[in-house]
Amino acid sequence: MPRFFVDKEYINEEKIIISGSDAHHIARSLRMAEGDAVTVSDGEGAEYECILSRIRDEECECKILEKVQSERESPVFITLFMAYPKGDKLEVVIQKAVELGASRIVPFESSRCIKRPKAEKQDKQLARLQKIAEEAAKQCGRARIPEVAAPLSFDKMLEEMKKSDLPLLCYEDERGTNIKEALRGAEKRGSIAVIVGSEGGFSEAEANAAREAGAVAVSLGKRILRCETAPSFALSAIAYELELS
Repeated sequence: MPRFFVDKEYINEEKIIISGSDAHHIARSLRMAEGDAVTVSDGEGAEYECILSRIRDEECECKILEKVQSERESPVFITLFMAYPKGDKLEVVIQKAVELGASRIVPFESSRCIKRPKAEKQDKQLARLQKIAEEAAKQCGRARIPEVAAPLSFDKMLEEMKKSDLPLLCYEDERGTNIKEALRGAEKRGSIAVIVGSEGGFSEAEANAAREAGAVAVSLGKRILRCETAPSFALSAIAYELELS
């Protein structure tokens, strides 16, 4: 069933207004008809099962049949801190992170980043990445659109990381603690941060700085994962631990 996100100001007790590109998509691309069913989310966890009652290119009206609270969100707030990878890998990381339950994605720069954001292109790139997150949220049935934040320096990332109850540094040289062990009791936490490096991972100095700032360094297993694979592995482990018990 098609899914759309609408600001709460366009929702009342009986109907919802869908406008802009989504309305055009309903009318022209999907070629939907009055009476067809759609799901609408307010982006804050509430979902509305509706039928289309009026269709126009610029605005569509939906009649609300039922309002429910979504059960598809993670029980904890998950922030993925992702060091800039090469090429378009960040787009793939964002798409998969949204599907796996991340609440917020924050790119950052580390010493081994090959690609670095250009200030003059930042706004345009951020808008594109946020659109990717929105489309992924629609596809996988999320009730919230995860935020893609503006890029940070490594030091700023560490400051942001401290706001999470359980910050996890995915570090290939960690030998003492694996992610399975670190997630024991995680259901009692309100928020988790997952920190992943770019190609080449983190330098020893960066890993030490993260530990000193409060991060728990964790291994993701016996194999070294690509930088675009590691976030999916870590987020899958969190989902397995917290959502399938």
